[in-house]
Amino acid sequence: MNKSVIVIGGGIIGLCSAYYLQKEGHQITVVDQSNLDTGASYVNAGFLSPGHIIPISAPGVMKQGLKWMFNASSPLYIKPRLDLDFLKWTWAFNKSCNAKHVQKSAPVIRDISVLSQELYDDIKKSENFTFHYDRKGLLMLCQTEKMFEEELKMATLAQDLGLEVSIVNEVEIKELEPNVEINALGAVYYKCDHHTTPQEFMKEIKLHLRQVGVKFCANEKVEDIEVKNAKISAIKTDKQKLYADEFVLSAGSWSGILSKKLGLKLLLQAGKGYRINTEKPTGITIPAILAESKAAVTPMNGFTRFAGTMEIAGINHTINKIRVEAIANAVTRYYPNIVLTKDEKENAACGLRPVSPDGLPYIGKSKKCENLTIATGHAMMGWSMATATGKLVSEIITEQKPSLDLNPFHPDRKF
Repeated sequence: MNKSVIVIGGGIIGLCSAYYLQKEGHQITVVDQSNLDTGASYVNAGFLSPGHIIPISAPGVMKQGLKWMFNASSPLYIKPRLDLDFLKWTWAFNKSCNAKHVQKSAPVIRDISVLSQELYDDIKKSENFTFHYDRKGLLMLCQTEKMFEEELKMATLAQDLGLEVSIVNEVEIKELEPNVEINALGAVYYKCDHHTTPQEFMKEIKLHLRQVGVKFCANEKVEDIEVKNAKISAIKTDKQKLYADEFVLSAGSWSGILSKKLGLKLLLQAGKGYRINTEKPTGITIPAILAESKAAVTPMNGFTRFAGTMEIAGINHTINKIRVEAIANAVTRYYPNIVLTKDEKENAACGLRPVSPDGLPYIGKSKKCENLTIATGHAMMGWSMATATGKLVSEIITEQKPSLDLNPFHPDRKF
């Protein structure tokens, strides 16, 4: 039976949900508080990375975060504050930072990321999209023996999960990237990883959705959600009241705020990330992670993007110039001939990524509300998991057998 569905949130997760829902014949309306052209979906590194199998809540992360708390340029910054939601999230995050959680989560992350890769490819072919999509893998560049040893352990886990991964030395790095000087003693080469230029995909999928009849309510903020008998009856924006049979909550870092209106305890924190673009030729052809600095490097269509940091400091879009400078400095440490200009750094942008305590997204229905499907909490992996998440949302609402086991993503799971 065809249904009317309102998707709250027009980022990559919301648009992919709308895409698969409309293919099933549902009538879709996407509501977003922005103009649908900014945010994490536009400033991310563009990675489709099954190789990123380790959740953010990994062993030692909380301890490292405490050490970095007073370092304004650190890759991870958790701002301490007396806020009950933050304290609950921090407690749950700390509980998840253990080896058992990594072992349990790694195959889950692999499966949803691999499915997403396949679905990006399918969308491009079936819809005749032209967005940039490369399959050149990803280099995890290491400058110290200690970091290299840690990455080798992760590589072994990835290989055990059937992912295509190899170890390369300094000479082999040069053979892979002959046109740029790289300062690294070795790297893990995740041949399984792909990359895109995010704004190209976003532009094409928005145009396609409009052409197939999806309605967009841009610059409309959801102010209230009306609930009767454990079902949403309507949402109220700052401009109108909207009714539907089903609702999808994919509002990114704002999802936690909206979930409170439904009595849901959706633990979620905004994780700010930054990006710097350069249109100068860099010679970089293979994406990379600068392992010690936790910065990402992506050769996109017409420019190179440098991205990084995870700043848990509430919902704000303030550009911390110290963090931008830290990314720029890291780039030059690994690529000595690349120096980002003052203008490039001044034009840095940020985006907020919704972070769950265990690093796994929330995908599914809560017992609190029977006609709401939640799709948020993907942290740094939103782009990697977006198409699979959209398909799962459609399968849930259409009452089809899900492509993946939904239990690890359950919104009501205990931490």
